[in-house]
Order: sequence, then C-alpha cells, then structure tokens
Amino acid sequence: MKDLISYSDFTKIEIRVGTIISAELNNKLRKPSYVLKIDFGDKIGIKKSSAQLTKNYTIDQMLHKQIAAVINFPKKQIGDLISEVLVLGFPDNNNEPILISPDKKLTNGGRLY
Repeated sequence: MKDLISYSDFTKIEIRVGTIISAELNNKLRKPSYVLKIDFGDKIGIKKSSAQLTKNYTIDQMLHKQIAAVINFPKKQIGDLISEVLVLGFPDNNNEPILISPDKKLTNGGRLY
C-alpha cells in the first residue's frame, strides 16, 4: 500500500463532475488522444483536457457524457494544447482508460466527497 494520507489531504483535491460538450481527435501526439471541452457549470466554466480514450470511446459516445475530473492541478502542456483538468478513469484489461461517470444525471460542478 502507498503512503497513507489524511482526510484533510484528500479535501485539497477538487474532483468535480462535468459534461463533455465537444471532442476532437488529436493525431499530432505519439499516442492519439481526444481534445475535450467539459462544462463544469457556471462557477467553474468550460475547461479543456487531452485524454487518451481512443481505444474505448468514439466521439459520439463521449458527447454529453458526465465524467469526473480533477480541476485544481496546474495546467499542463500536452503537445500544442494546454490541458486545464485531469479526466479520471480506471484501466481496463488492456490498460486503456475507462472514464469515471456517475450513473445518474448530476448538476455540473458538483464535488466528489
């Protein structure tokens, strides 16, 4: 097991729910990725992310899908894109990401607790 953290450490991580409103294929990277625009509601707004999801998702499967993302990491340069949030997922049997998604429609921007 990794190092234990305190509950106050956990509360520093802002994991929020958002809805994917657009997705475009980015073939300019070594591993093809999607550029996602995710709506996190009025207070947080629309954020961009780059996600290597091409093995398990088509653009149509992602549009309007609600997902979980960390919104308070520093921005990260990925190719020619500045990624503003980290989309969260678990690995499938081929070590390809499966998005974390609520099973009921939620208000965008809701925080994981």
